[in-house]
Amino acid sequence: MNIPETILIAVALSMDALAVSIASGIILKKSHLKLRNAVKIAFFFGLFQLLMPLIGAFAGTFVKELISSFDHWVIFAILAAIGGKMIYEAFILKEEEEKFDPTNLKTLLFLSVATSIDAFAVGISLSLLSGSIYMAVAIIGVITFVICFIGVLIGDFAGHFFEEKIEAFGGVILIGIGIKILVEHIFFQPR
Repeated sequence: MNIPETILIAVALSMDALAVSIASGIILKKSHLKLRNAVKIAFFFGLFQLLMPLIGAFAGTFVKELISSFDHWVIFAILAAIGGKMIYEAFILKEEEEKFDPTNLKTLLFLSVATSIDAFAVGISLSLLSGSIYMAVAIIGVITFVICFIGVLIGDFAGHFFEEKIEAFGGVILIGIGIKILVEHIFFQPR
């Protein structure tokens, strides 16, 4: 997988965390520690978006030989399922978000895991592709950190307007990458 594709995957994966970061920025509007809280939230989301695909990639190495003849279908199915889930969830009515403190350690850990489950599945897909998994997860972690930091600030200024649209956009990106990988393997791989 090349760097532009990895960056697109990183951006797509960070959309759930971005939506939560925007919501956190809305909740923290009254806080005087905006930058400190933005760094804290972005750090946790970036760290978990880095760790989960790494764990998924290591899990994927155990099944790589078993599914190598149809791995492109597995990659497509995983990315399409995650992308479809993100698009679906972007349009579900969400519960009142102001009932939690997004800077609480327990809350941050829960949100970080919840928003990075998709990254675990993508990590399995990454293990089936050639390229450095360490470079890919580093890119995913750094991009998620930057996007979530900006997301907290956006939430402080812009509110709920972008939240659902961003998550749906991330889903479309993942489905597009899955289709690209499938088409490349079916039509352009030497047999």
